[in-house]
Amino acid sequence: MLTLTNNDITLQQSASDKITAIKAIAKQLADKGLVAEQYVKGMLNREKQNSTFLGNGIAIPHGTTDTRDLVNKTGVAVQHFPEGVNWGDGNIAYVVIGIAAKSDEHLGILKQLTKVLSADDVEDKLKQATTKDDIIKLLNGDVQFEADFSPALIQLNFPASDMIQMSAVAGGLLKNSGNVENQFVAELVTKDATHLGNGLWLVSGEKGVKRSGMSILTTSETCEFNGFPVKALIAVAACNSSHGPFLNIISQLVFEQQQAKVFSSCVEQLLAIFTTSTPQNIVDSDNVGTFKINNAHGLHARPSAMLVAAVKKYKSVVKVANIDGDNKFVDAKSLMKVIGLGGRHGDSLQFIAEGPDAKEALAGIAEAIASGLSEG
Repeated sequence: MLTLTNNDITLQQSASDKITAIKAIAKQLADKGLVAEQYVKGMLNREKQNSTFLGNGIAIPHGTTDTRDLVNKTGVAVQHFPEGVNWGDGNIAYVVIGIAAKSDEHLGILKQLTKVLSADDVEDKLKQATTKDDIIKLLNGDVQFEADFSPALIQLNFPASDMIQMSAVAGGLLKNSGNVENQFVAELVTKDATHLGNGLWLVSGEKGVKRSGMSILTTSETCEFNGFPVKALIAVAACNSSHGPFLNIISQLVFEQQQAKVFSSCVEQLLAIFTTSTPQNIVDSDNVGTFKINNAHGLHARPSAMLVAAVKKYKSVVKVANIDGDNKFVDAKSLMKVIGLGGRHGDSLQFIAEGPDAKEALAGIAEAIASGLSEG
């Protein structure tokens, strides 16, 4: 996990162009002792190969693989450009994150940063930031834009025989994931859950919540509460409004009398239902391809850019997930999302294509990955 401090942040910067900005942030990396002064040549060469602009007002200039011997220690330097820097092709960078990495440690940094910076409101908030703490909170993920929901927050067929036990386990999933404290679990077991119909129940709380999130628990036992059957319990922890999309999906399921989808689905299907970036037809789709990353240093910026370029050749909608990572599907045509997969050497990527040239897209993706994504 990347931990930023005030020493990593420089505010109120200005630059006439991206070359000037890159030279400035390379100097900051060198002044911190992270890299040798010559590292700037690698950063400039890297920019010539492919733009390091990620989107949402963010650029991540870094060196080439053959300049890694000039890195003394993995780290970052962050500069804030409130007036923006023209990064080419109409892209404006407001935050520039210079990266120094000795091997593939930077993939973890990129994964954290891109996950945090992929939310729609981040660009404006970064542009309007006035303090180093504002920048640090945004980059460290302390400002939450999406409520948490992952396989670790799903427990299927638990042998629970009463609602108190269901609430305790559902709350425990959120506690184990770091979303809540004991106070939340204690509150949950004392509250009456709301019956949403057809055996689906909902309980929520706000006490002791550190990050908004949702857990789902189904039971393998015959269970009743207030005279109604209990088949599944959804527990929502809320400390901001980021859980709103989950409630909207739950309301839609109830309206359509589709509550059974919650307690009859597998983990992957539940993620598909509640994670809007996940294709809901993943299980039934024939247009699925799984390919292994052969690049020695994984999906760093350059091969990620090559992969995105290969996908953009096709009209089909293409989603991709890192099976060996968090297994969450993202838009394969978004460079920031692809880098955020954190794909390392040997990881398997699963692609799902939907559209008029879906099969051709998967074939093209397979060829691009097999060719090494410009790295041989």
